[in-house]
Amino acid sequence: MAPSGPTLNGLRAALQEDASFARVRTNASRRVADRSTDLEIGAPTGLRAALLAEMVDGLASASNDDDGAPVVVAVTATGREAEDLAAALRSYLPASGIEEFPSWETLPHERLSPRSDTVGRRLSVLR
Repeated sequence: MAPSGPTLNGLRAALQEDASFARVRTNASRRVADRSTDLEIGAPTGLRAALLAEMVDGLASASNDDDGAPVVVAVTATGREAEDLAAALRSYLPASGIEEFPSWETLPHERLSPRSDTVGRRLSVLR
């Protein structure tokens, strides 16, 4: 299933010429037992969505048909970074497969409950 709207998959194809970028998908495509256990990836913000899309596609090609789609969790420092990353990922992957897990919007020591719509969105993403 292709992403809806404009895509940047041509950029991913061009990046495949870089050996480091290509290794990301190659490693993700391997069986779990054959993957590197010490893989660290550092990339500028603009390249993160393309790298995550490579990982997702590599994991999808390595999974069995009955496993379903791979689940990849990307952790960001702020909600704004999460929104930006999700928007960028929609240029590479189907939008229906990208979800944002909202923050509680309250601090642990506060005696406030999170908003009900926030709780609902979090449960929806986990489901």
